[in-house]
Amino acid sequence: MKSDPVDSTICQWIKGFRAPGSGPFLRYFLVIVSLLLLYSMVLWSYSSGDRRANQHFPRPRMQHHNRTQSPSKPTPVASMVPPGLSVEEWERMLKATHWGGPKRQVTSANKSTSPGHSTFIIQNLKQSYSVGEELHVTIFAKDFTGQLKRYGGDFFQAKVYSDKLKASVFGEVLDHQNGKYSARFILPWAGQASVAVRLIHSSEAVKALKQHRSTDSDRFTFYGYFIGKNSSGAEVQETVECNIKWAGVVLSTMAQKNCCCEYQDAPTGLTWQCRQPRGLPCDALIYHSRGVRINRLTRLEKVLMDSQHVDIWLKGDQRLITIRYSNATVGARNKCSPGVPTPTPAGFYLNDVWTSFVCATRHFTVNDATKCLKDKHIYIMGDSTSRQWFDHLYRVLPTLKLLNSHAVYQVGPHLAVDVLNNIDLHWRSHGLPLRCYKAPIAAFQYMGNVIDDIAGGPHTVIVFTMWAHFITFPLSYFAHRVSLVRRAVVALLRRAPETKVIIKTANTGEKDVFTGDWFSLQFDRILHEAFRDVGVYILDVWQMTACHYNPDVLHPAPVIIKNEIDILLSFMCPE
Repeated sequence: MKSDPVDSTICQWIKGFRAPGSGPFLRYFLVIVSLLLLYSMVLWSYSSGDRRANQHFPRPRMQHHNRTQSPSKPTPVASMVPPGLSVEEWERMLKATHWGGPKRQVTSANKSTSPGHSTFIIQNLKQSYSVGEELHVTIFAKDFTGQLKRYGGDFFQAKVYSDKLKASVFGEVLDHQNGKYSARFILPWAGQASVAVRLIHSSEAVKALKQHRSTDSDRFTFYGYFIGKNSSGAEVQETVECNIKWAGVVLSTMAQKNCCCEYQDAPTGLTWQCRQPRGLPCDALIYHSRGVRINRLTRLEKVLMDSQHVDIWLKGDQRLITIRYSNATVGARNKCSPGVPTPTPAGFYLNDVWTSFVCATRHFTVNDATKCLKDKHIYIMGDSTSRQWFDHLYRVLPTLKLLNSHAVYQVGPHLAVDVLNNIDLHWRSHGLPLRCYKAPIAAFQYMGNVIDDIAGGPHTVIVFTMWAHFITFPLSYFAHRVSLVRRAVVALLRRAPETKVIIKTANTGEKDVFTGDWFSLQFDRILHEAFRDVGVYILDVWQMTACHYNPDVLHPAPVIIKNEIDILLSFMCPE
């Protein structure tokens, strides 16, 4: 075996130290110097092996480098604590999102829950009730053969309503894990009412949704657009697939050598990755857009998710409920303040006006709303459902004028101002991932970074939401993103405790594997758990959309938005 010349040289030096006449101090000194030289040569040899591959190109708040990766294996959610969360917090979130169901997937759709065979009955219906009394309903889940299910996990929603009064209230559904469910209602208005129950997803469909959330996170793809010049000086463009970097989320070509460009945000540590373009460097990424949907449902899963199995009202007890007026207090009387929990029900509609059980909300005229917003800086962030609030405010308030920022509508930033009343209203997206039209990559900023750059104070209001664009990703990733925003909010409230922070929760909408309500409800629970002790306002709109007579859509109807805005303004101006 051939010896290393560096090692031979060092050996000769060490032998020389033993020569007669050399003092022990000199020998020890030369040994130490020699070892340091050897260490420096090895370190230089290692670090200079591929400097070019690890070079970082300048980009605001972003870093990137090339890396060869093999496909990641999905990590079980329960075995991984997301960064930014303690073990106890993660366990609480897992407990809050726990959902029972079948231990094995059925092999036939006939064994799944049938909305046509399932039913419900009103327990001990009285001749009349007084306002404020409770009503109890039992739901029986049956399969397509008419047999009562022996396990739980079905996703039911229930309400008491009156079409004539444009009134409704959400019901709390309890799963007994044996095919039977209990629904509890408060009867908040005088008049007649009916009960309605619908099956959103069977327990078998929920089991499939759980699996695809953990193993199929690229069912929504994203595109990155690289623009630059080729060797002949002509401008070229390459479009490649992009996605988040997280355990269990893989790009379709990650097994290839030098597959990916990575863009790491320094403050948050979040990494966005794109396939390596063939002829352009990583720093040529200029634009981002949504990609395509990829449906990997099996044949059976497609049946479980079709229109005969999803979002169907049950045929059940049609008896009318008579509710008589009483002196009972209806609606909350306590002042709106941060940290107030959301009960079930959270409120009710009567004549299309929402009365809150959370705190003493009120209904604002145009003049009232303008007075409330006067001398305020309002920063709204999130997705298109929070942009509905921004759009509503500048369209309804005549003195609030939208400026043309020449930004992509779905991304922002957007700004509306009222010079007379000293109001500035902002909206921007929560950053990547975002399914949107083609937009400059530089326009995307993570919410935590935006909050970190806001001074805060008594005239500042921050409103945000995050859920719809995260639905396809593992629960652990969403929890991590929430923890990063929470860290920024905690720091903001520490330096400016008079700042108001308001969180808009998810609303009901689609019922598919891409943007389904079951996913949204899970994220809703994560948000509540993460911010329960932070001192923020939580505006829970889930019940407001679930019990209204308008159909469930991702973007709620204007009448619902108006009621949401009234609660928002009540949080901002409680007196």
